Amino acid sequence: MNVLEMDACAIGKKLVELRGEKKQGDVAKSIGVSVSALSMYECGERIPRDNIKLRIAAYYGKPIQSIFFEHIKHET
Repeated sequence: MNVLEMDACAIGKKLVELRGEKKQGDVAKSIGVSVSALSMYECGERIPRDNIKLRIAAYYGKPIQSIFFEHIKHET
């Protein structure tokens, strides 16, 4: 994996952590995606498009960076 690529599994774990006890269906409805799409994001099968990333970050009240890019290691 290129050091600048997103890690779908790490993103998925973060999304599951953020959702906590909330129902997947409730979160999916709130951010405007299907339950199956949210499930794929949380399982690391897909990475959301940028417009969905914005909605997810707004829903959880977190910076996009902390959800989708925190795991990326930069070369020094």
